[in-house]
Amino acid sequence: MLSRAIAMAGVTANKISKHITLLSGTPTGNFSPGHPKPVLILLPWLGSRPQAIAKYCEIYFRTGFDVLVVESEVSQFLWPRWGLEFGGHLLDLLESERFSQRPLLVHAFSIGGYTFTQVLVHVAKDTQRYQSLTNRIRGHIYDSLVIGSLEHMAIGLGKTMMPRMESLVRAVSLLYFRAFKHQTVDYFNSAIDVFWNTPVNAPSLFFYSENDALCDYKSLEKVVELWRSRGLTVESKKWKESIHAGHLRTHPQEYLSTLDNFVQSLNIVPLKAKM
Repeated sequence: MLSRAIAMAGVTANKISKHITLLSGTPTGNFSPGHPKPVLILLPWLGSRPQAIAKYCEIYFRTGFDVLVVESEVSQFLWPRWGLEFGGHLLDLLESERFSQRPLLVHAFSIGGYTFTQVLVHVAKDTQRYQSLTNRIRGHIYDSLVIGSLEHMAIGLGKTMMPRMESLVRAVSLLYFRAFKHQTVDYFNSAIDVFWNTPVNAPSLFFYSENDALCDYKSLEKVVELWRSRGLTVESKKWKESIHAGHLRTHPQEYLSTLDNFVQSLNIVPLKAKM
């Protein structure tokens, strides 16, 4: 479905596993063994359509990236141990010979930020072992990050799984989280702690809005303040009103301009290409 949605000349799709696909675009710039082609790790939101993912892939193809699409399943969220196993699988892949020398950029949407955090949970257990990986992560971007209370997580499940029964799904989810606290909430808290104290020191960019029911923007701004207090470079773009994981569609010019300036500042690609 995803490869069919991306109908661009020169783009090849390689399905690595059920949830991971590598999309390789036409080479641009002067890439060589000393300057290998960078990889954008794209972690979409739950229920994202291939056509929507394709729009972001095309942006990064034009800039000179290959795109590794890492899709999440709701089961990885409802039973975090599975999410942690998936994070370990992704970590092994990024350390494999195929990717071990390539610069990385992360762009995570909504629950995709949770999936990437599961990678960081493994990294945080042995930061010295994974230092070469964290050094290769040249930047990380979070769009509509689900952050805040359990209520925000439950709202997110309702809106993405069964929008017409959102209230029921939210209530059932909260009961589930409380009934299986040790298998869910305790894992969530550990992952949140790792995210707040991220082992990735690369510049970051947050896209968010004040009216996003899935994102407590005040909690997000506390993360931004904490990271900046640690000396990290953090940029952000906030809107009063927008759509969860739909900022590109709602505010295209501001979104693309902010994203372009951020990516160009990282100097990952040798040839400047506008998004």
